[in-house]
Amino acid sequence: MSKLIEVTDLDIYYGDFLAVENVSMTIEPKAITALIGPSGCGKSTFLRSLNRMHEVIPGAYCKGNVTMDGQNLYGKNVDPVSVRRRIGMVFQRPNPFPTMSIKENVLAGVKLNNTKISKSDANDLVESSLRGANLWEEVKDRLDQPGSGLSGGQQQRLCIARTIAIQPDVVLMDEPCSALDPISTLAIEDLMNELKNEYTIVIVTHNMQQAARVSDRTGFFNIAGTGKPGKLIEFDDTEKIFSNPANKATEDYVSGRFG
Repeated sequence: MSKLIEVTDLDIYYGDFLAVENVSMTIEPKAITALIGPSGCGKSTFLRSLNRMHEVIPGAYCKGNVTMDGQNLYGKNVDPVSVRRRIGMVFQRPNPFPTMSIKENVLAGVKLNNTKISKSDANDLVESSLRGANLWEEVKDRLDQPGSGLSGGQQQRLCIARTIAIQPDVVLMDEPCSALDPISTLAIEDLMNELKNEYTIVIVTHNMQQAARVSDRTGFFNIAGTGKPGKLIEFDDTEKIFSNPANKATEDYVSGRFG
């Protein structure tokens, strides 16, 4: 299931504005890649470009290549919706559909993709997805109650269950713990470590300790100033980025001297 992503010379625009410049990196399968850097340096913009969510914004587009197992995700005949089906996304704030039950939330992506599914298969998928998100035991007796009735940490795990229910190859997470308390954050981090056995995971985080704890590889983004494009400064094994980075700006950032 898990896939290798190659990014080559990627420039990301909002209209005429170059937001992120010339990013190249290899995102390893069945590993967690963390993207760190100060606010406004293009981490989330880059993350959204990986599954073509970026171009949902009017006037936004990319130049360069993003390939998954050799297929250019920005190729002429590639359907963006099919890309988003294979590369799922978990957002910063937990966003279960408020009018839907826990069960309906898990199945929402499957139904949006017009996948015909029998009742028994749907029940199996709900259970396996919630188990995959470490949420089943907590909610199995109230699947018909609203997803919005769960705690923040549970809601975020419900959103992860909804993402993995469509059986993507890659899971993108945009600061998935920034709205959560430390205990919920730990639960999500434990979950990421389990999910990487099956999925390629890319996470944007402002939490240095989190990047150091959960990721295998880390990319440091920075920006020269307001109105300038964000750039990937350094990309390496997480241990090296945090203990012996090649770039002075990376060292300053991970040691807390700026940002």
